[in-house]
Parts: sequence; C-alpha cells; structure tokens
Amino acid sequence: MVAARSSSTLSMIGFLQGLGERHRYLGYWLARRTPRASRIRLDRRLIFIMPTRVGLFFFMAQLLMLLAAINYQNSLAYAVTFLLLSLSIVTILHTWRNLVGLELQAANVAPVFVGGQAMLGLRLESTKYAHRAIALGWSGSEMQLQEVAACSISNAELQLPALARGWLQPGRLRVESRFPLGIFMAWSWVDLEISALVYPRPLSGELPCLSGKDHEDETDGSRAEQAGVDDYRGLRPWQPGDAIRRLDWKAYSRGRGLLVKDFVALTGTELVLDFGKLSGDIEARLSLLCHWVLELDSVGQIFTLVLPGQTIGPNAGQLHREVCLRALALFGSGKKEGQA
Repeated sequence: MVAARSSSTLSMIGFLQGLGERHRYLGYWLARRTPRASRIRLDRRLIFIMPTRVGLFFFMAQLLMLLAAINYQNSLAYAVTFLLLSLSIVTILHTWRNLVGLELQAANVAPVFVGGQAMLGLRLESTKYAHRAIALGWSGSEMQLQEVAACSISNAELQLPALARGWLQPGRLRVESRFPLGIFMAWSWVDLEISALVYPRPLSGELPCLSGKDHEDETDGSRAEQAGVDDYRGLRPWQPGDAIRRLDWKAYSRGRGLLVKDFVALTGTELVLDFGKLSGDIEARLSLLCHWVLELDSVGQIFTLVLPGQTIGPNAGQLHREVCLRALALFGSGKKEGQA
C-alpha cells in the first residue's frame, strides 16, 4: 500500500515536471516568434486560431445533420448542412482578419502604491480595417473588450493589482477575438515593453526625523519651537485662516470633523528622514518613510532622505518627492537614484 502511494506521488511529480518543461519551451518559442517591443503590429505570423467550445458543438451538430441527410437522402437537409459549413469557413477568415493589422503600443503608466491598482495604458491603432470586440488582458486577470474603428486610434487602460514595491512587470498580453459568430477564436500573445513603478504602502507613525544638528550630535536636546511647517505635532481643530492643504480629509471622512495638521518650526535645524534611525524590518521602515515623504511634501517642507549608501536632498517640491518615492520603491534592487 505504501509502495503504491509512493509510486503515485513520484508519477505526479514527474507529470508536473514535464508540464514545467513544456511551459518553458513554449516561453522560448514565443520569445523567438514575438520578441519584446514597445510597439507590435499583429500579422499572420503572430495570430493563432482554433474553434471555441461553441464552435465544437456547432460542428458536431453539422455532422449529425450530414448523417441525417445521407440516411434520408433529403436534398433540403444537404442544402442546410453545406450552407452552415460554408458559413463556418467564411467565419474563419473574418475572425482572423479582425486581428490582422492591429497595432498595439505601450502608453505612459502612472506610479501606484502597494495595495492599489496599477492602470496600464495601451494604444490600439487600426491601419485599414475596423477591429470589433477585441479582448485584452494578462494571465490571471479579467479580459476587457475594446473597439477600434477603421483607420483610427483607441486607448485602453487595464488594471493589475500592485502587490509588491518595485517594477510591476505584467508579462505577455493576450489579444483575442471571437468576432463575428463566436465559433472560432483568434488570439496572440504579445510582449509589450510596459511596466509600472510601485511605491511602498504609506504607513503612518511617529515622525522618524532628526534635525541636521541632532543628526550629528544627539546630546543637544534643546530646540526652539514656533508656528511653522518643520516638525509635525499632531491634529488640531480647523480655524479660519488655516491653509486648505493642511486639512486631514481622512479624519473628516471618519466623522471627526475638520482637523488640520499642526506643525512647529525648528529654528536653526534641518529635517532629515534617516532609514538607519528606524526600527523594524525593511518594508516597515520604507513604508514609514514613504508616509512622511508625502506628509512633508504636502506642506512644502524642505527635508533630506537618507538611505544606506544614498542621500537625497535637502530639497522640496514635486520633483524631490518623486525622486524620494522612486528611491524607496527601488531600494535593494540595485538601482539607485541620484541626489536631488
């Protein structure tokens, strides 16, 4: 009994290994036939076609009709059978032609935070014919239908969940058509040069910063405070004259009323976000830094981001924020951003 189970387990392992080899060879073959590019035009080499499940039932029905016509020698049954067969043959051409000549190009992709949905833009262009009911999607994602009029351009946006920081590589895009009758399916797997940058998930917490003076000498514990935008102190009720950009909309959505983020200025100091001064694992530190990069940028605060082997700033503004977020997203990947 034990020997039989062991033999069955080994057989299953061998079967799965065989599937892995076939998938690897299929990937090599697709890479040679449809290489990676930023713009791809579907031609006859890149399009495959086969009957759908509905098409198989359709052909089985035709076979039964043909057998009945032969058995009863009925001319009308012969006519209907061969008419449907001719229709199916013409459908092959129309289904195949619905993809031929379609050009696909990767569009700009906006960065997204972990846990969000990456919106991957595509540009579809028709060079001659109209392309009807084109289905687009990546493996494991829902297919999206798109129409492209003759000699025109259509834009599409496909969603993919952002599960980890860094570059999101969606893989090969499936382009599929079942137009016009749904009895045949023409499809292609194209590898577009498209990717989305995924930032760490912002994680709120205590401000992980030191002044430039404190960063060098932590024995100096005195500092002067005044109203300003340097150091986050907490939330306070809104008062007339407070800047709109300091409103905490998340607190308002939870029914806590209008609250503003309260800051104090540190006289004679420089604000530094230092990865090395934080505790916890790498992802938790990056998430906390990401949160405070967004918070300080929202109030126009000048700050410096310090990562192992990399210092960004001091600076402020949208460009500085994007450089910092990019550095956090690519931390540990071997790709570093230059100093801002």
